[in-house]
Amino acid sequence: MAISICGIGWINKEEYGCVMNGMRFNYRDSSRGKALSRKEIFSYPFKNFGRLDNISRLACYAVALALKDAGIKYFMNHKHDIGIICTNKSGSLQSDILYFKDYLESGRTLSRGNLFIYTLPSSPLGEAAIHFGLQGPLLYVTAADKPLQAALDTASEMILLNESPAMLAGMAEEDEAVYFVLARDSDSIEHVLCDVARARAILGKDMLFSKMIKEFSSLKEQRGQE
Repeated sequence: MAISICGIGWINKEEYGCVMNGMRFNYRDSSRGKALSRKEIFSYPFKNFGRLDNISRLACYAVALALKDAGIKYFMNHKHDIGIICTNKSGSLQSDILYFKDYLESGRTLSRGNLFIYTLPSSPLGEAAIHFGLQGPLLYVTAADKPLQAALDTASEMILLNESPAMLAGMAEEDEAVYFVLARDSDSIEHVLCDVARARAILGKDMLFSKMIKEFSSLKEQRGQE
C-alpha cells in the first residue's frame, strides 16, 4: 500500500502558500500595505492565539494551509481522525530560555505560566490538535540528520500500521514552517502531489527552505502537464 502527499502548506518571514493549489502570498510586501492576516488563513477564530510562542504560531499557520491544500475542511467542535508529527532543530530551546529568564527576573520564585506552557517541543502540536480537532497520534520526533525526512517516515509508518488513516507531518522553526498531509492512495484519490518516496528524495537533498518549496511546487507543474 502506497502513501501519498496530498497537501503542503508553508510559511516563512515574508510569504505563505499552498503547493497543490498554487497559492503564494507575500504578506511583507510593503507596496500592498498588508500584514499577515489570521482571518485569511484560519477557517474560524483561533482562541488565545496571542499567547502562543512563535514556533506554535507558525506551526498552526502551516497546518491550516496544509489542510486547505489537501481539501480537508475543519470547523469548530468538529473532530478529525488525523494525527500530527513535528520536528525542528532545537526543540523548545527558545521558549525554555524565555521561561528561565522570566524566572530569574522574578527573583527565582516563580515565572509566568503562559511561558511554561511552551517549554516542551510537543506544545505546538497540542495547540494545533485542539484548534483543528485532530484526534490521531501526536508526537515530536528528531534526528541527527534530515529530521523532516524522519518525520515523514514516522507518519508513513503510523498510517501503514493503521494508527491513523491520515497524518500531518512537518517542521516548525522560529522563522519558518512547513506541513505535509499524508494519506493512503485509496483515501486521497486524485488529490495527490507525489508519493512519499518522491518526497523523501527531495527532502534528502537537504536544501534551503525556499528551494525545497520550489522543488515541490515544480512537481505540481509537472502533474499539470501530464
